[in-house]
Amino acid sequence: MITIKLIDSTHKKDINIKNEPFKLFGRIIPSYIKEQWSYTIERLSEEAVTKMCFPDENYDWDTLAKNSVFVGAYDGEQCVGLAILQQAMMKYMYLYDLKVNADYRGRHIGTMLIEKSKEVALEQGYHGLFTQGQDNNLGACLFYLNNGFVIGGLDTNVYRGTPQEEKKDIYFYCEAAGA
Repeated sequence: MITIKLIDSTHKKDINIKNEPFKLFGRIIPSYIKEQWSYTIERLSEEAVTKMCFPDENYDWDTLAKNSVFVGAYDGEQCVGLAILQQAMMKYMYLYDLKVNADYRGRHIGTMLIEKSKEVALEQGYHGLFTQGQDNNLGACLFYLNNGFVIGGLDTNVYRGTPQEEKKDIYFYCEAAGA
């Protein structure tokens, strides 16, 4: 059984669960027309699908704990999912990182982490959460949209001058119940 709980300093090693590959199978294309966000989806052909894996972060508990809250998903004593929330100047707490071990994906663990994260945000005086996802990570973008997030912005310059220049970041916002 999966349990969701805050990670304290006695379990600080748990914030460094490994990043694992995920499929890049399409792109989300946001539009902002007449003060309203919408989107279309561009799916890749089967032969164009690739995998990507972010480098491991090697988070430093002592540094991050100054302005972060860590939410873990546990199978017994093993941390199999992680959400890192950070203080923000706005009325939304920043979802800095969200990941679930590959063997545990598809079991709604990401959704459970989001639900707990919304509770934490409310307890800390925020209206909800915000995060961003790369437009070519269709799985992540659809995950956020399917979990109550809405598109709230698009950054077309963030990757300018890098090998990832064709990518864009989409900003997602989610209200917490009771906000």
